[in-house]
Amino acid sequence: MGDALIWLITNIGLGFYNFFYALSHPLQWLDWSNKEALMRFIYYGASVEFFFVFLDIVIVLTVVGLIWPRVMWACVRGLEGFANGIGRAAAWVGLLMVLQQVVVVFLQSIFRLGTLTFSPAGMGFSQSVGWFTEELKLYNAMIVALCVTYTFVQGGHVRVDLVYSVVKFRTKKVIDMFGSLFFMIPAGILTWLYAWFFLWRNMLTPKVSASDTLDMMLRKASIAKWNVETIGFSPNGFNGYFLFKILMVAFTGLVILHAIAFFFRSLLEFREGEASENKYLDRDQMGVEEDPLHSVH
Repeated sequence: MGDALIWLITNIGLGFYNFFYALSHPLQWLDWSNKEALMRFIYYGASVEFFFVFLDIVIVLTVVGLIWPRVMWACVRGLEGFANGIGRAAAWVGLLMVLQQVVVVFLQSIFRLGTLTFSPAGMGFSQSVGWFTEELKLYNAMIVALCVTYTFVQGGHVRVDLVYSVVKFRTKKVIDMFGSLFFMIPAGILTWLYAWFFLWRNMLTPKVSASDTLDMMLRKASIAKWNVETIGFSPNGFNGYFLFKILMVAFTGLVILHAIAFFFRSLLEFREGEASENKYLDRDQMGVEEDPLHSVH
């Protein structure tokens, strides 16, 4: 128990050092023309060091926010605004998906064409109709991955409620804080650990692994080269499946960030009382309290 506590305190302290070291030496992990810098970026992207840097930032923001609530409200508004901005932009992909599906149906069923060519500004892009058909899966994945936190902010997720609706206001906020800390964040972090290396294993050769040490990855840097996955599920089908892996990482990142925002909002509403409920909340639709279906059980 004592060793675990010492390990925790040591890593929390090292998190501050690693944060400022990374900021003061950006070329050591952002200069991807240097393969060693790229390998450092991959290694630290899902490392213990990165976790404690993230934890330290959250701890500092929480402490400062408890002293000056305006700072915490600013974090809430910023993170929720970011989720809303990403979600509102990604929602337009749904329109693009519908239009492309209509074009594909017309080309296949009416005009019997097998190839579709776009030439904007004289730059030709030609793929089979089957390629564009399978690309619709990417649009669907973009809506799911990038609109998840937007939907959360808007109150659009389905909730199975057995206890929450009948407890007092501050009890609800305790439940929300517990859920964000012990469900949303751990699930997001666990998914990130798998998604991060799942992405990079299909971007580089030799393949990297979560079990690789930093020294091993730096040795691989001497022979590393880009090898982006371009294999489709069918001979002439969509071959940009590495984009799905990028979306998986984006999805988990958005969930983790919004879990922090949700915890901060719940904590502030717990402290300030019912008058602060939904304070600064930017919703595009009726709130739960205004929804005529809310009374239906």
